Amino acid sequence: MAKKQALVYQDGDFVVYPTHGVGKIMGTETTEIAGQSVKLLIIRFEQDRMTLRVPLDKAMTLGLRTLSSRKHMDDAITTLQSKAKVRRTMWSRRAQEYEAKIKSGDPVSIAEVVRDLRKRDTQTEQSYSERQMYQAALERLAREFAAIEDIDQDSAASKIEGLMDAA
Repeated sequence: MAKKQALVYQDGDFVVYPTHGVGKIMGTETTEIAGQSVKLLIIRFEQDRMTLRVPLDKAMTLGLRTLSSRKHMDDAITTLQSKAKVRRTMWSRRAQEYEAKIKSGDPVSIAEVVRDLRKRDTQTEQSYSERQMYQAALERLAREFAAIEDIDQDSAASKIEGLMDAA
């Protein structure tokens, strides 16, 4: 059985860390942890003003990945434009499911959350937590969309909402 090929990360590349979204590789450093020399990947998440150091040999198992392909992002856009799934389960249960989808880092899963939580004119008023979760999912999707399209995040969010309006 072939061993999984490790991804090669270049300084300046954008990557996606499932729980934090899109970050930029600033470089690598070697440090000593518990008597072992460990090579760390330095990732900057500008939107959160946070820098993360990830052991290079653990990057794949932690879910660090390169940006989605245009094809995968197109699948997410298709998901956004499909009909929202209105579920009648308790909000606390749905919120857990939505949170898991956002943290998965998968654009199609995040698009499902954006689609399902987008307020329609015919809907009753949304709760504060629904609006917050919608905003979090939209921002996460917009960051990756912006990096792929080479536009700013606000333009990406507007474009995403425009695509949903057009559907």
